[in-house]
Amino acid sequence: MMMMGEMWPQLGSVIASAMFAYAMFKQYIPYQLRGPIEKYIQKLFGYVYPYIHISFDEYSGEWRTRSELFATIQSYLSTKSSTEAKRLKAQDVKDSKSLVLAMDDNEEVTDEFQGIKLWWASRKNAPIQSSFSFYPRSDEKRHYKLTFHRRHRDIITGSYLDHVRKQGKAIAVSNRQRKLYINNPAEDWSRYKATKWSPVVFEHPATFETIAMEPKKKEEIVNDLIKFSKGKDYYAKIGKAWKRGYLLYGPPGTGKSTMIAAMSNLMNYDVYDLELTTVKNNTELRKLLIETPNRAIIVIEDIDCSLDLTGQRKKKKEKDDEDKEEKDPIKKMRGGEESKPSEVTLSGLLNFIDGIWSACGGERIIVFTTNYVDKLDPALIRRGRMDKHIELSYCCYEAFKVLARNYLDLESHELFGTIERLLGETNMTPADVAENLMPKSDIEGADSCLKALIEALETAKEEARVKAEEEAKLKAEKEAKLKEEEEAKLKPEKEEKEKVESAKEEVKCKLCNGTSAKQDGKENGDNH
Repeated sequence: MMMMGEMWPQLGSVIASAMFAYAMFKQYIPYQLRGPIEKYIQKLFGYVYPYIHISFDEYSGEWRTRSELFATIQSYLSTKSSTEAKRLKAQDVKDSKSLVLAMDDNEEVTDEFQGIKLWWASRKNAPIQSSFSFYPRSDEKRHYKLTFHRRHRDIITGSYLDHVRKQGKAIAVSNRQRKLYINNPAEDWSRYKATKWSPVVFEHPATFETIAMEPKKKEEIVNDLIKFSKGKDYYAKIGKAWKRGYLLYGPPGTGKSTMIAAMSNLMNYDVYDLELTTVKNNTELRKLLIETPNRAIIVIEDIDCSLDLTGQRKKKKEKDDEDKEEKDPIKKMRGGEESKPSEVTLSGLLNFIDGIWSACGGERIIVFTTNYVDKLDPALIRRGRMDKHIELSYCCYEAFKVLARNYLDLESHELFGTIERLLGETNMTPADVAENLMPKSDIEGADSCLKALIEALETAKEEARVKAEEEAKLKAEKEAKLKEEEEAKLKPEKEEKEKVESAKEEVKCKLCNGTSAKQDGKENGDNH
């Protein structure tokens, strides 16, 4: 049997011979013949080599765009790389909340799926020659290489790669920095590198745990959102676009905007704040919808104030007057094109949220907010468009306890009973309650904040009482005034009626007197 000491020199000579043969192949074999020769060598090698390799390039396409699949695999391997790889590379990935740790070049990690062992490796080819370029050369692109046994081909190319894609996207979403978008005016869309939406980092800390609302109602909303996020197959089954509408209505200061932020934080969705007054027509509205990605919350705040969406239009005369003003060259120079009002119609908005264009994308939530729900057209907020109506009203006792826990770290207090009674007797928004519970200095404690809230509630109660009395007084005065006006209006008619009745009585009396005189004369003649 060959000794170990004799085997190493022979192995070294074999490797040297192989390297020499490869160098001769590269130097003396014409470039046109290398391809066919390599093809048949690899085919021959495949008969004895049991493993399959799949490469995933970082850049693909003619314009060197970064592959989404490569980024997804990078996210998937980030957790394994941080625990298994010996050499790591820290990368500042766009829209990520933190640094992403990836395998360094020529590093390898293992993975296991359904009992099958796989190997992932990061590779990067050295450039043949140095040259300046904005993008990596085709011979220096990085790629991931997946290696597995050929008997597992069907499982790996089917369910495993689908598993990698789903898990990678989930990890990327959880690490992604959420953003708040606002739509740009249409005249800016044609500029160089211009986009229809402008983003800022969205770091609103609101969660459903901190929202001042009844726990049962809060749980109902959370369950509805989670059910929607998992409903892709269900929506496809019932033949409906994967979207859901929420109508948030209530007085100012009741937490409508905070509710939207909590939705975003729960669902990991970006928020797209749609300002309708900058949208000139229905076509621009559709273009904005097309540019909105999946997993997004589209918000139209104070929709009752954004545009005239009640279907009411101005009279033709007023419209003609406005047309004359627009033709005035002086006014046109002052106002310009920007003064032209929006031509977005109710029909256009309905098609935006529920028409055929609403199916261009999926997993979208559309939110309307309003202070006066009665002003909105019923067609705009019917079920199927605004699927869930959420009333955010004045602060109740359950909502107050949430605020007390958030602001003062209190679960109970001797003054809670008084506050509960006062909240049942008067209306105060959660924003006003929170302002009174917030300490204004380091020396101000929970007792002083609760007393300040009680004082504010009592003041609000007294103001409400005075206001109610004044309204009742004004109502009584208005009714008395209307009664006087009605009586004054009816007085001439009454007097005229009395005159007519008096005249009739006089005529009747004269007729009666004349008849009596005739009868007396006749009787006297008969007597003679």
